[in-house]
Amino acid sequence: MASLTDTAPEVDIAIAGGGMAGLTLAWALLKARPTLRIAVIEQQAAVERSVSFDSRSIALAAASVDQLRNWQLWPELGAKASPIRHIHVSDRGHFGKCYLEADHFGLSEFGAVLEVEHLGQLLQQRLQALPGKQLMMLQPDQVASLQQQADQVQLQLASGKTLSARLLVVCEGGLSPTRQLAGFALRSEHYEQTAVIANLALAEPHQQRAFERFTADGPIALLPLPGKRYSLVWTTQPAEAAQLMQLDEPAFTAAAQQAFGYRAGVFVKSGARASYPLTLRRSDSPVRHRIALLGNSLHSLHPIAGQGFNLALRDIAALVALVQQMPTAIGDYAMLRQYQLAREADMQQVMTLTDGLVRLFSNRSRLLALGRNLGLLGMLLCEPLQQPLARQAMGYSATLRQQAQLKEFSNDAAL
Repeated sequence: MASLTDTAPEVDIAIAGGGMAGLTLAWALLKARPTLRIAVIEQQAAVERSVSFDSRSIALAAASVDQLRNWQLWPELGAKASPIRHIHVSDRGHFGKCYLEADHFGLSEFGAVLEVEHLGQLLQQRLQALPGKQLMMLQPDQVASLQQQADQVQLQLASGKTLSARLLVVCEGGLSPTRQLAGFALRSEHYEQTAVIANLALAEPHQQRAFERFTADGPIALLPLPGKRYSLVWTTQPAEAAQLMQLDEPAFTAAAQQAFGYRAGVFVKSGARASYPLTLRRSDSPVRHRIALLGNSLHSLHPIAGQGFNLALRDIAALVALVQQMPTAIGDYAMLRQYQLAREADMQQVMTLTDGLVRLFSNRSRLLALGRNLGLLGMLLCEPLQQPLARQAMGYSATLRQQAQLKEFSNDAAL
């Protein structure tokens, strides 16, 4: 990769944000069209990449694994990931439970769990090997101002450099400053919950089992990692989360064991902890003139059901497909309109699902508890009722709908 100079101020696509979503987008675009000129604008210096590429883990649906395989990223990542072959859903203190087994659906796995740092390292290695004429990395830098023109976006960077792009893609995270500069409105709703994240070491192998246990204060998820380890996402009230962050390692491990019980095994040790408040955010639109949003800059979700990065990967896949179909119309109204149509239904469905699950399970209503537990029991006893939950876990339904929609648009454009 090279730094942008005054002799190369024009690119096809500028990407504001060089975290997981931004670098995945850059790699996928250049795999699809190696002749593209792309610039990535990242606020953090290369040696300070701990915010995006830290020790957190992501649950990748089977369809997301397939997409990473199509982008030729999965061979290296798969060796460092753990498959999910069993999913156990329960409601603490109530009778409702549901078990999903991948082999019951003719699958080897529902998806996989990957530590984020492995994806970051691989993307950086791959992108650094590209010639500067393909990819220019601007860091540390950020967009200071922008001007939307008829056929390009003119960017003024904090460093004083200028850059013009046919399309600006914003994927800086939930608090994106460039999204604000571009005039997008944002709807936010605080859940009054905080997620505490840590890795747990187990006394015995986890057998590729994932757990989601709902409690009145929020869900607790355990995701299998390579070796005898789980990734813990413990959602609870802010005051309790603050107390959990103050515990020493043995006390925190004991607290996690008490909160979850022994169904997932015996926890023998816990790693470094992180926490963050949970907020539902959504931009008023995925696009403006010559500008598109994706990932957390477009939608920030509750971690329940692990949908966030899977949704971002479908954002990326849609945009890459449209660039392939319309290389001469990058950033044009027709392309951005199709991106909006391709993403809005999926985004709304996933946000409604995750928000609904939070409100259904994170409460102490006995009536709601009875209803949700009857639903879980029904899925346990009647395998056909498990199909919707399994399809959501695998991500295939949303992916196939999007592919069909993009193919239909391509056929219409060819007429």
